[in-house]
Formats: sequence, structure tokens, C-alpha cells
Amino acid sequence: MYKIGKQSENASDDMVEEKIAHLFDPGTCRQTKKQKLCTQIGDLMQQLQISNTANENLAEQVKSLANENDHFKEKQVFFQHLIASNTQNVLSIYQFSLKETQTPGKYRYALTLIQGGERPNDFNGNLRFQVKLMQNSQSKIIPLTNKNATQDFPVNFKFLHRHEESFKVPADTSVENLQVQIYKNDDNKAILTETVQPTL
Repeated sequence: MYKIGKQSENASDDMVEEKIAHLFDPGTCRQTKKQKLCTQIGDLMQQLQISNTANENLAEQVKSLANENDHFKEKQVFFQHLIASNTQNVLSIYQFSLKETQTPGKYRYALTLIQGGERPNDFNGNLRFQVKLMQNSQSKIIPLTNKNATQDFPVNFKFLHRHEESFKVPADTSVENLQVQIYKNDDNKAILTETVQPTL
């Protein structure tokens, strides 16, 4: 009954709007000889349209400011992490993400590394990535390779390093997670390891 009432109410509103638009049409106004009243109503309708446009613009501005606020919060967290890590001469993973793109089977990942300390030396090493897949009800772990078809992604930086790449999997395959291992040059033991799951 509530839905029927709402539908009836909406239909009535539409009919009222149509009648108002017809009644205060310039041609109808001249016929009814109520030009002054029609002019006032026309001005009010114009103000209403301006007000609706202003409200839409305000909503867009609020949305834009909310996005900027989120961006500034992300930067704040980053700099807090950077300042905290500067007290120790260590390498850390600031951010590691894996996202499914709009292209079927294509994933994009991003990794941000930070090296703290007052006077850190250049970090020289390699990144290695392993993808855990599910295909035909079987779990598989496959290493990612770089342009040279090797598993090592060389890195060389002092304070900050960002690595961003993409990869594709077959259509009948789902990605369960992505793991990164970080190695120093000439060291076979990973100094950092982290695993991330995909998000949309």
C-alpha cells in the first residue's frame, strides 16, 4: 500500500508540474490576462532552476573536496611513516597493492619501499614476485618475470623506490595473492617478504 501511495503521489506531482508549466506558459499567460502573476511565477521558477544548479555544483565540490581530503590523509600517513623510519637505518615496505583492472585477466600491482636513517647507503638488490593462482580447481605458484625474462627485478635507491607493473593470467584462472621477496645483492636470503590479495 505504501508503494502504491508513493507511486500515486509521484504521479500527482508530475501532473501538478505539467499543469503549472502549461498554466504559466507565456502564451497561456497572455490568454488569461494575468501577465504580472505569470511574470512573478516565471521569475520564481527561474530562481528555482538556478538554486537546483547551485546545489548540484555544491554537491560536486563536496565530492571533490572529500577526494582531496583522502589524498592528503594518505600523504600524511606516508610522511609519518617516513619520519618514523628515519630514526632507524632499515628498509621497509610502505605500500603493496594488487588490483584487478577492467581488462579481463589483467592485474596491476604497486610496491613502495622506504629506507630510513639519517645517512642511509644506496640500497642495491632485487625484487622477486610470485603469483598464487587457482586454475581448474588446482593451486599453482608462478614467478613473474621482467622484460629480460628473468625473475629478478633490480632496484637501486637511497630513500624511496616505487615499482609498478601489470601481468595477465588466462581467462579460466583466478589470482589468490601476490607475494614479494626483497633481496640484497649477492644474498640468497630474503630480507623482507609480504603477501597481498587482489582488490577491485
